[in-house]
Amino acid sequence: MQAITRKLRKFELIAVSDGTYHFDGGAMFGVVPKVMWQRKMPADENNRIRFSLNSVVVRTGKKTVLIETGLGNKLTPKMASIFGMPAGLMDNLKAAGVAPEEIDIVINSHLHFDHCGWNTVRENGKVVPTFPNAVYYAQEGEWRHAREQHERDAISYISDNYDPLVESGQMKLISGDQEIAPGVSVRVFRGHTEHMQAILVQSEGETACYIADLIPTTAHLDLAWVMAFDLEPLITMESKKRFYEEAIPGKWLTMFTHDPQIPWAFLERNKEGKVVARATDSEPISL
Repeated sequence: MQAITRKLRKFELIAVSDGTYHFDGGAMFGVVPKVMWQRKMPADENNRIRFSLNSVVVRTGKKTVLIETGLGNKLTPKMASIFGMPAGLMDNLKAAGVAPEEIDIVINSHLHFDHCGWNTVRENGKVVPTFPNAVYYAQEGEWRHAREQHERDAISYISDNYDPLVESGQMKLISGDQEIAPGVSVRVFRGHTEHMQAILVQSEGETACYIADLIPTTAHLDLAWVMAFDLEPLITMESKKRFYEEAIPGKWLTMFTHDPQIPWAFLERNKEGKVVARATDSEPISL
């Protein structure tokens, strides 16, 4: 996906990607039968679907904020053989005119390795922040869960993505909903993990929301279409309802973390009452 830019009143949004990867369709759609989900996202001969690693840069005029940092370049050889390691975020930020040094704030929706991989890099045997001048933000409950290494999801966490930042004080651990900077706030939506947060961007009455893995792609808009990775799938459904109750009437621009074609869209209900995405008409879609 090329960098795609749009205005949100006085703010600028830039959608950039760490690249695409292929992953098991059954895992990404849980109990939804393949005969249904493959109509929306066709699988290859190995049952894998193509997904993207979408990040968003927000320029408020006072702060430059990076939402999510993709897979990064620190996967083990085994993990790289499964997921690939596109590692395109830094090149795509550069192409969009965004230097690592100008990032003031990094926000991770949660700490799964495909959402915070570029938080850090390895240099001369040490783990250092990729964005040296940034303050990083994550939910404290998410970090504590990651450190507990539960059998259910320990594989989803790579401590080098966050522990060095917490130890140095560069990552701020927060609890619950709160404002990060004027016009930029976070709100917890449970389900995928207990402490996953969405990022809200608001300027002069317009709102955009990076909803993260609550709705990873436009193919997951149906309430019951949840991932096998969701720790609390019934709560995921309730969180979706809560999001739709505000996002649809409020005409929020919804930003999707893993959609390979549509980084953001407006949501509405069709004649049958189903939630559908209406892609914005001012940006090109690059496959």
